[in-house]
Amino acid sequence: MGNPDNVGGLFRVALALGAGGVLLDGACGDPLYRKAIRTSMAASLRVPFTRVEPFPLALDELKARGFQVAALTPDPSAIALDDYRVDSGARLILLLGSEGPGLQPETMDYADVRLRIPIDARADSLNVVVAAGIALAALR
Repeated sequence: MGNPDNVGGLFRVALALGAGGVLLDGACGDPLYRKAIRTSMAASLRVPFTRVEPFPLALDELKARGFQVAALTPDPSAIALDDYRVDSGARLILLLGSEGPGLQPETMDYADVRLRIPIDARADSLNVVVAAGIALAALR
């Protein structure tokens, strides 16, 4: 996700909805880029973040530390977000892909659960920031 507006928007949503931090892959845009900071309303200066590399291999270590990995996907075979409940005390990583291509198949392989946001069939998709906000609100 290289678009600084999306990067900043994700940090703004993460702050607003109580995410513990943001994990970025090596291809993600810089959250400290001026436009990302402005779009985030300075949330990118307040929400902890780190780059996780090599991605997605680094997810193995996080899973070994007890994190559950949930991937957001428009795939109709995924579990509807409304039907999923996070176990009490679970440590959850929510994977979000770039708009357009979404998550790569090798990244999807790391997901313990695949979740989708049910949307009207007339809508093609949701913006990644909107999808992140809906998912974080539902999962907290």
